[in-house]
Amino acid sequence: MAMTLRLTDEENRRLAELAAAEGRSKQEVIRLALADRWTRQQRDGELGEVLGRVLPRYRGLLDGLGPA
Repeated sequence: MAMTLRLTDEENRRLAELAAAEGRSKQEVIRLALADRWTRQQRDGELGEVLGRVLPRYRGLLDGLGPA
């Protein structure tokens, strides 16, 4: 699906610099950035779920160790 992306002149300049430095098109740089952001969000969600299960189990031990 096609879409229009509106960037400031500065954002467009930065995007062009990244594309040139990586030898990619500006479109590919944006698509890769989107994929990277999505992956990080998924990992953060998974980490939150794991911590939500694990931390309560070890709360006493962690409290006994004191603040970091």
